[in-house]
Formats: sequence, structure tokens, C-alpha cells
Amino acid sequence: MTTILVTGGTGTLGRLVTERLRADGHDVRALSRHAQPYAVDLREGGTALDAAVAGADTIVHCATTPRGGDEEAAAHLIAAARRAGAGHLIYISIVGVDRVPLGYYETKLAVERLIEESGLGWTVLRTTQFHDLLLRLFDSLAKPPVMLLPAGVKDQPIEVAEVAARLAELAAGGPAGRVEDMGGPEVRTLDSLARSYLKATGHRRAIVNVPLWGQTYRAFRGGGHLTPLRAVGKGTFEEYLAVRVGGVRRA
Repeated sequence: MTTILVTGGTGTLGRLVTERLRADGHDVRALSRHAQPYAVDLREGGTALDAAVAGADTIVHCATTPRGGDEEAAAHLIAAARRAGAGHLIYISIVGVDRVPLGYYETKLAVERLIEESGLGWTVLRTTQFHDLLLRLFDSLAKPPVMLLPAGVKDQPIEVAEVAARLAELAAGGPAGRVEDMGGPEVRTLDSLARSYLKATGHRRAIVNVPLWGQTYRAFRGGGHLTPLRAVGKGTFEEYLAVRVGGVRRA
């Protein structure tokens, strides 16, 4: 039995990773800012973090926020892992962090580099966006009577449970460096994904594709966040909606 620490262990991905690892018989510690007994703010570090890491053979680093602080959090985690003598640090990243000039992506790339240069055994997995991210995006865009989408942009959403299963598999093995990217089963236009969302939720909205500008938009339009040659996911966005929304008309 291996002792594994999962940061962000109560989040969308971390919770599923924790459940999968426990089902596989591992001793798992779920670290988050508020959940006891491993309530730690990684951006602050400190003795609570040292206690959480102590004795852990492997760390799966899922904690992240687009609001900032990921680099500081990673630096504290790496330092604690060194002190504890942890043998394997696994990091979940995003396809395209080296191709799309978006602030959050640039931070994820910086964390990758911190981990690669940490002196620890490490593994980095990049995946495309999770289905629930698209659902939150479309929920927001569907509030006005007209749904505005960035013209010419595609996406390749993936089922988060499949990513959790892959991370659990990697945690059971040794350090592997940068492993192959993991993408959803289909590269789709945002327009087609939005129409599936509207059908599933019962919203009636006109869709207007709006050309934008800037380097970030051009990178997304050019597919920098996609990995069509690694379309290894199985669950489609429609299957996700059928479970999450159930096709029930919502207000």
C-alpha cells in the first residue's frame, strides 16, 4: 500500500482521483484549504503542509486557481516534498500551455518548469478542458437573449473521470517525465457544442459567432489548445450533458 497525497483533494478532479486511489487500496490524504485533517493553504505553506507531506511516497498536485498564486503554492509544495523525501510528484497541466499566451496557461507552464527543475522524481500530464468547464461557460453565455461565441474556435472537451483514472494509474507507477497528452474524443466547433448545450438545457437562444482580436484569440482559433492526434477520451459532451442535465428543461 502506497501513501499518496492529493492536493486539491476535494475539487472537481482531486475528489475523483482520491476516490479512485482509495478504491485501488492506497492510503490517500486529501489536502485542501478547508477539509480536515489536511487543511492547508498551499500559498502559505508552513508546518501544516510539512505534516501533510510527511511520509507520503507520492504527491498528485491537482490544486489550482486562475485567481493567482499557483507558482507560490507549487514552490511551497516542492520544498515540503524535498524535506519529506517524497519520491514522486505528479502534476496535471493543460494542453497548449506552451502555445496559448493566456495568463493562466503561462502560470501552468511556469509550474511545470518548477517541477521539472525541482530535483524530485516527476510526471506531468497535460489534458484538454473538462466538460464541466464548457458547461459553466455556456451557462454564463446563455444568460442574455443572444449567445455570443468567439468565431472560428474549436474545443476538445474530456470527461474528468477519465483524467482521474489516468492520474491514479500514473500515481501507481514511477516518475515518467512528460507523458503523452490526453484529449477528448472529438474536436468540435464551439457553435456545435453550444447547440448541444441549448438542446439539453431547453434554452432558446440565438447564436452569433463574433470575430475577436489579439494573440490569445489567434492561438485558440489556430487550435493551440487542441491535441487531435491524442483524442483518447471516450465520453462525449452530449453524454456528459445527459447525466449532468438529464435533458430536463431548465429556467
